[in-house]
Amino acid sequence: MLERNLDGEELLTARLSLRRPVPDDIDAIFAVHSDPATCLHNPSDALAGRAEAVALFQRWDDHWRRFGHGYWVVRRRGSDRTLGFCGTKVMDLGGTSVLNLFYRFAAFSWGQGVAGEAATAVVEWMTGRVPDLPVIARVRPANIASQRVAVRAGLVRADHLDTDGEDGLDWIFARNLPG
Repeated sequence: MLERNLDGEELLTARLSLRRPVPDDIDAIFAVHSDPATCLHNPSDALAGRAEAVALFQRWDDHWRRFGHGYWVVRRRGSDRTLGFCGTKVMDLGGTSVLNLFYRFAAFSWGQGVAGEAATAVVEWMTGRVPDLPVIARVRPANIASQRVAVRAGLVRADHLDTDGEDGLDWIFARNLPG
């Protein structure tokens, strides 16, 4: 369910609140993206300093300004504690524009179904908002938890699209691929 509040749009699930990042979220962006556990399968995403978190926030904010959607801050409803981030960005995959589904959560929130719940909400919202673009998730073959999140969000394995990513082979999971 999408609601509007004073800060803009808020996507709500049974347990979660997702909202657009603001500058006050930079410390949480750094905390989640500087934890070696959260970047185990994507080490090139690891942040070494707060300045990198500022730059990452700026890229996320620029995407929101350009496209009207992007990555969301995920919290439990009624809480100010950031669990992680989930959303999509427009990218090119083999010459086709797609919405790349991203999810990265603090280790303390793992195993609670939070990533799957957030990813499902984002995919449903994006499919309604931008129905002409496929939603994909790029997942490392060894990242079983991430594969489960992609499947829970309604994506299916599209092995014909597998590609080499920055940190190794990307298995592609997709929804709404052109016929």
